[in-house]
Amino acid sequence: MQIDVREELEQFEWTRATWTDDRLTAASPFRYDSHPSFYVYLTNTSTANAGNWGDPGATDAEYQRGGIVKLLAFLRNETTAETLDYLRSKYGNTGDNAEEEPKLRPLNLTLAEPYRPLDIRMLDAYNFRHPYLTERGITEPVQRLMRIGYDRDRKAVVIPWFNPNGTLGAIKFRKVGEKTFWYAKGGRPIREMVYGLDVIYRKRIRRAAIVESETDAMTLMSAGIPAIATGGAKSFNAIKRDMILRSPIEELIVIRDNDAAGRAWRNRVVGELVGRIRVQIVLIPLLHKDVNELMLGLGIDALKAKVNRSRDINGFARLRTVC
Repeated sequence: MQIDVREELEQFEWTRATWTDDRLTAASPFRYDSHPSFYVYLTNTSTANAGNWGDPGATDAEYQRGGIVKLLAFLRNETTAETLDYLRSKYGNTGDNAEEEPKLRPLNLTLAEPYRPLDIRMLDAYNFRHPYLTERGITEPVQRLMRIGYDRDRKAVVIPWFNPNGTLGAIKFRKVGEKTFWYAKGGRPIREMVYGLDVIYRKRIRRAAIVESETDAMTLMSAGIPAIATGGAKSFNAIKRDMILRSPIEELIVIRDNDAAGRAWRNRVVGELVGRIRVQIVLIPLLHKDVNELMLGLGIDALKAKVNRSRDINGFARLRTVC
């Protein structure tokens, strides 16, 4: 079976996109770009395979070209291994290149090794600060709380993800001048983690907000509002649901991004949690893409006021169609 590249890419929003029978051309998803110079082959050609992409405007050689797995991992905000698992489960054996085309793995009857947290000392190499998050309104106390660092060699903000017990689960690196990111090898899959849940346990917090991104969660924390993040619009699943239900949280305020993916994420979170804990909704004004843009545009007091006016899910009629 072959990957339906077009079907996979149509799940995401593209800027200045042009779709033809064999190619998608759009502004690059990897950098701040308003020109549609990024391209993806939708079908096999004489010179490229379906899913191969190129970004002629990229300055980082790592993101000038690649295959479908690398692209989907970025779009889905997950590790390459998680994307490969997703594609294997959906398409089965699809090629011979293990790095870019998923294949069925041989049957393995040995017991899997128990999960081991990352060595917390890995963060010592990144005990530096960059103004990237400060300029986005994230306060220094919150950055210290979340153990934010900076990789000076790769010019990337370092965002640790901790397990509920406080051990280090994963490390995310986010380029400060572009949109690209990656995860440290050997970390726990993001699908098995909830960002900020360690703070919820440590401080026994009962009322918190839930958002998609780590930046939005830290924005809310900077406003004095406890928050957790799922790690992207497509990242909420039964594992994260159960982690939240086992936590001290009794009231959850759901705040989505202002796009179609955010609406689908919000509906999934609400559908999985309503009736099990108290679920409330906050709507971000359409002029702002997300929590961070709202805070930067209107200020912390406006953000606090919005959250303070959260409404129980029962107060929103026709949730799927009107908000």
